[in-house]
Amino acid sequence: MEYRFNTPLNGNIAMTYHYHEDAALRRDKSLYKFVWVQSGTLDIEVDHVVMHLEKDEIISLTPLHHVEVKRVEGEYLTFLFNSNFYCIYGHDKEVSCNGFLFHGSSHIMRLQLSAAQAEQLKSIIDIFAGEFGIKDNLQEEMLRIILKRFIITYTRIAREKLDVGQDKEKSFDIIRRYYVLVDNHYKEKKQVQDYAEMLYRSPKTLSNLFAAYGLPSPLRIIHERIEAEAKRLLLYTNKSAKEIGEILGFEDLAAFSRFFRKMAKESISEYRKKEKEGIMAN
Repeated sequence: MEYRFNTPLNGNIAMTYHYHEDAALRRDKSLYKFVWVQSGTLDIEVDHVVMHLEKDEIISLTPLHHVEVKRVEGEYLTFLFNSNFYCIYGHDKEVSCNGFLFHGSSHIMRLQLSAAQAEQLKSIIDIFAGEFGIKDNLQEEMLRIILKRFIITYTRIAREKLDVGQDKEKSFDIIRRYYVLVDNHYKEKKQVQDYAEMLYRSPKTLSNLFAAYGLPSPLRIIHERIEAEAKRLLLYTNKSAKEIGEILGFEDLAAFSRFFRKMAKESISEYRKKEKEGIMAN
């Protein structure tokens, strides 16, 4: 079962139970994705790391993530859209998911839904499927509204997991903004002080805030974002280590090599050789 809608301005939204069999969707590198296991289990590789998902687990992925479905034993739903259909940056005040559900780190949002939460999302999916039976000039906007409702509902579920109540919304918004700033500036800004200044907070305040939510330290988040991009470039491009270091804003290859070994616990060449051999073996 698959539902797909394209706008004249290259806006795309789709819902499918067979993402792994749809070559066109898999080739499209512009899509944000929700992947929800509805029965059985699913093994999915994200940035060359395999995740084992079970019933009513759901993850959210950005176009930056490299995704491959490895094994399906049951049924899973993939809900996809691109920025031309709905821009999460431009509508951040409406859905508040940017830097929370969606950011460039390889540490992605993964939720286990309760029965009630799964039913909430299922009811939205049912409305989405039903809308495809109505062909008129209002369909595009209706699909956009339904997508927005799904994102908001999912965001509320994720906030509940982190105990983000109304009294904590302002402080949590700082965390979201921090992730967004890191995504936008990690190549040239590698110190917490840089981001603290943009947020009009002290580095100590940011550290305490992230610790309060059980999140990695602000510096760790910068490093993990750089590491994620380094690994993507090493695995999915033919660029040299020197070129990748320059892209990521390192002074020279030696500085990039030291950073990578510290984060990955192995050298650049060891990582690239081992992971590419793994790809070929699969």
